[in-house]
Amino acid sequence: SSGINAEWPLRPGKGTVLINNADELKNFSVDEEKLVEGQVQALAEAGITCVVSGGKVGDMMMHFANKFNIMVVRLMSKWDLRRLCKSINATALPNLTVPSPEETGDCSIIQLEEVGDTTVVVFRQEREESAMSTIIIRGSTENIMDDIERAIDDGVNSVKVLTRDQRCLPGAAATEIELAKQLMSYGEQTPGMEQYAIRKFAEAFEVFPKILAENTGLKGNEVLAKMYNAHQDQVSGINAGINLESDQCEVMDVVERQVFDLFLTKHWGIKYAVNAATTVLVVDQIIMAKQAGGPKPRKGQADPDDE
Repeated sequence: SSGINAEWPLRPGKGTVLINNADELKNFSVDEEKLVEGQVQALAEAGITCVVSGGKVGDMMMHFANKFNIMVVRLMSKWDLRRLCKSINATALPNLTVPSPEETGDCSIIQLEEVGDTTVVVFRQEREESAMSTIIIRGSTENIMDDIERAIDDGVNSVKVLTRDQRCLPGAAATEIELAKQLMSYGEQTPGMEQYAIRKFAEAFEVFPKILAENTGLKGNEVLAKMYNAHQDQVSGINAGINLESDQCEVMDVVERQVFDLFLTKHWGIKYAVNAATTVLVVDQIIMAKQAGGPKPRKGQADPDDE
């Protein structure tokens, strides 16, 4: 295993050196070398075999690091530095000091590898449990790799949400159509002007199946009609969703096909959308900024106020 101490920058700030005679000038560089060598030797005696720096490393530091067989890695990104410290259980130090055993990280293998045409430094943990992982995406174009990255990000976030709440809902717009149908029924039973607001709120849920249908080349109105017809059955039709794998406009039982959406995603999405809509409706006054003084006089005619 390799001990890792992050970070190792140059000594910050500027200093003034006062030299009174030639001997002090001659011994100045010698004393500096002894100081740097002592610092690096202390790290080597503490069992440090790799140092990760968040800043520049001087040539003298590199010389003595090579002398004591200490690997130096320069990592300028603070985000990457914190991520590395978390993965190897290390503590970032602001100054060059010998770390304590609690501050020293541990990594199984540190080596250079080539990923495509890029040379990277790989920190690999051989134990089964690790606090961090890196996924390398390869593709022929940037657009393909961006799509893969978004897919991986959605999958990882879905797993994170499932660790908080394992409840799922029928996907493929089955939940939205069922909500729209029940809201329509509730609006018809509500007296007064509120029924129109409830019906419009129910129609807003029809956006989801329309977008799914248009993205797959289907007609949105035809999909809505078939889904509303399927959801009339209170037993088997409640899980009817769009069959996106079919070339025709078809519905399917999403529970049998195991197409689900996360409950928390639906819950917070609807909640934020409703809050945004109610906030817009609460605003009953619009303030417009315009120049003071009234309208400008027409060209070629005298202002009647000047007469």
